[in-house]
Amino acid sequence: MTTIKRRTFNLERVASIKPRTVSVSPAGFVRTECLEQGSTLPLVVKPNFENLDLAEWAKSQLEFIQAQLLKHGAILFRDFNINSTDKFRRFTQSISRTLLKYKERSTPRTEVGGEIYTATEYSADQRIPLHNENAYSFEWPMKVWFLCLQPATQGGETPIADSRKVTRLLDPKITERFARKKVMYVRNYGEGIDLSWQTAFQTTDKSAVEDYCRKAFIEFEWREREQLRTRQVRPATAKHPATGETIWFNQAHLFHVSSLEPSLREALMALVKEEDLSRNAYYGDGTAIETSILDEIRGVYEDVAVRFSWHEGDVLMLDNMLTAHGRTSFSGPRKILVAMADPFSNQNC
Repeated sequence: MTTIKRRTFNLERVASIKPRTVSVSPAGFVRTECLEQGSTLPLVVKPNFENLDLAEWAKSQLEFIQAQLLKHGAILFRDFNINSTDKFRRFTQSISRTLLKYKERSTPRTEVGGEIYTATEYSADQRIPLHNENAYSFEWPMKVWFLCLQPATQGGETPIADSRKVTRLLDPKITERFARKKVMYVRNYGEGIDLSWQTAFQTTDKSAVEDYCRKAFIEFEWREREQLRTRQVRPATAKHPATGETIWFNQAHLFHVSSLEPSLREALMALVKEEDLSRNAYYGDGTAIETSILDEIRGVYEDVAVRFSWHEGDVLMLDNMLTAHGRTSFSGPRKILVAMADPFSNQNC
């Protein structure tokens, strides 16, 4: 039971609160709301009392939180005064005791302590397309959290999209083709604008990289000047372990060279051969994915995307398979932290 210092819970007072609510949690300490009328993504959870300890409340309501996460795919915890890395870690660990390290990295991040990381450190003028975290990998986190310590002056939203809705709206011919052919991700570390292999795998030991690749079913090739090329074939869909739903779950549209801004894409293609690009995606048999199909996939993501302005102290919790996320461009300082937990792997790779 959470104890609020010098405060008496008055049931009549609680009953008189009339916010825009969907329901009241079993414990009665929080209320749930829709972010917008008619929208169920994300579910918004707010405290009914000042200074409610979110971590302590979460410990006693794990079943409620998990049920709502599976139903909605995303929960936005707002007005709980989560204003530090320590409070963020304490809350996430109240739900998933062991947080994950960010391995097989595809974007630059900084660990701020105890498996808490900065959000992707791309320049502010770049947007990040909607995607599911580590969907290119043999193993991915089932839960992802974001904490807003400082919202941007303008922009900087973290749009989210219902993966189940994306799956339903995609042309069945596209999903059938990808289900049959799968996706091949090709990366060249140490060239162009991507990460070095030392950063991506968090080691300077080549044998450690080779061991990781073998265990994760990644083909690897050492090239001249300490460069590394990898290829991995992954399914385009995955079955959710709790709901049993088969969901569109890959990053073909993000890895493919067509995801780059035209000017940057043209500049890169003028400098290197296609096989030497920092990253690219193909069908699992190595044949080219039609850009028109990838554009159609991106269009579906954009059609179902939900955007909201960050408030300082917001914590967004995602089921990483049920909900994709991205980032809009922004101006001014922006500080978002990330945590991940509950590893899961697709044994059908």
